[in-house]
Amino acid sequence: MSSHREAPAIAKDPVADNTDSYAFVSQDRPDTVTLITNYVPLEAPAGGPNFYEFGDDVLYAIYVDNDGDAEPDVTYQFRFRTELKNPNTFLYNTGQVTSLDSPSWNRRQFYSVTRVIGDDVTILGQDLASPPCNIGPRSTPNYSALAQGAVHILSSGITVFAGQRREGFYVDLGAVFDLADLRPFQHLHLIPTTDAPGVDATKAVNVHTIAIQVPKVQLTRDGFNPTNPSAATSVIGVWGAAFRRKARIRDDSEGDTESGPWVQVSRLANPLFNEVIVPMGKKDFWNSSPPEDDSQFATFVAQPELAKLLPILYPGVFPHLAAYAKDRADLLAILLTGIPSGIISGFQNFTGSTQADMLRLNMAIPPAVNPNINGILGGDLAGFPNGRRVFDDTTTVELRAIAGVTIPLVDPAFVPDAASSLVTGLHPMLTDRYQPSFPYLGVPLDGFDTPST
Repeated sequence: MSSHREAPAIAKDPVADNTDSYAFVSQDRPDTVTLITNYVPLEAPAGGPNFYEFGDDVLYAIYVDNDGDAEPDVTYQFRFRTELKNPNTFLYNTGQVTSLDSPSWNRRQFYSVTRVIGDDVTILGQDLASPPCNIGPRSTPNYSALAQGAVHILSSGITVFAGQRREGFYVDLGAVFDLADLRPFQHLHLIPTTDAPGVDATKAVNVHTIAIQVPKVQLTRDGFNPTNPSAATSVIGVWGAAFRRKARIRDDSEGDTESGPWVQVSRLANPLFNEVIVPMGKKDFWNSSPPEDDSQFATFVAQPELAKLLPILYPGVFPHLAAYAKDRADLLAILLTGIPSGIISGFQNFTGSTQADMLRLNMAIPPAVNPNINGILGGDLAGFPNGRRVFDDTTTVELRAIAGVTIPLVDPAFVPDAASSLVTGLHPMLTDRYQPSFPYLGVPLDGFDTPST
């Protein structure tokens, strides 16, 4: 998965597991930027009777760096609280839930949104309702309209949503972690089998989404609308994180007590960074560290393990990649500093020399009229790794990059192997997986209509 269960500790704490982060100029509101962080991986739609929810004991945060030092300049914090109307029933709902205040909805969540800029702390909204999970056609009829009622437009000009959505990230999970098998190219594998179409392992699961849509002028360092793609002020760095209190005391009679400072337990910007780049022994440490300290992980980007494994797992298929001994300056730029101007015509998302895992978004580049799921590799400058849209095929983009297709950007003498243009075989531009307006991820699947296999 993009970063679902990507580290040993956070795999045991799903409500704090930041699975995906997104940052893009809003397709339908190009004067704004949409920032999304997802939590609670691999939600089975039939997840009752205790349906999925955010953690009341977790501090969720979305960070924006607008001056290139990998430290937050604008922070949006989200805190949740759960209300139980009837403690004497085991049911999530005792009848149909047709509105956010339906009396038959038993367990509901509310949240606050706080903006932090330096010492200025502003509560943007509080007691904002989250929608229920999509239970089924009898319990939550017309779920699309029900959830749309949980899209809150705040007085600051910011729009927010927090609740269950359809999982937007797609990958052939069963194949990728079976010795990096790619079904469309199985005959080339060390253990060859017959080629087959890719299998979308996440097409039938949901996720919990925190989404915020912000006017661009509230994110730039100078307070102006970015219009020049070449300007450093047009680029922001974005990442999400989750925190828990440092101390927790269990008490069977009174409930758990938490105290102490907030401790970061999960973070995420570029998809697959911790999952595929950082080694197992450092994954939990990476989740606890800030992006500004990511230079200590740069060696794993410069010499990625998967780039060394591909020539072994696909004998004779990657001879040029196998012989390439230089540090991967292309990956260091894409993942840790942004791409400087002059490398790709009409594009840059460079944030400076500070190495940090951030989604780097050039806000002066407008949304694409005809988006390409392969983003910049597909000629679409509005797509990944220029930020990340909900439908971008980040697995294919990053796999191609690791396989060497981006090396000529910084080393023109390198000739990529033909197989560096490999694909996963997935094209999930489904009409119900995404939607054209905020929060852009589609209506979550319900447990009654979604098969378990």
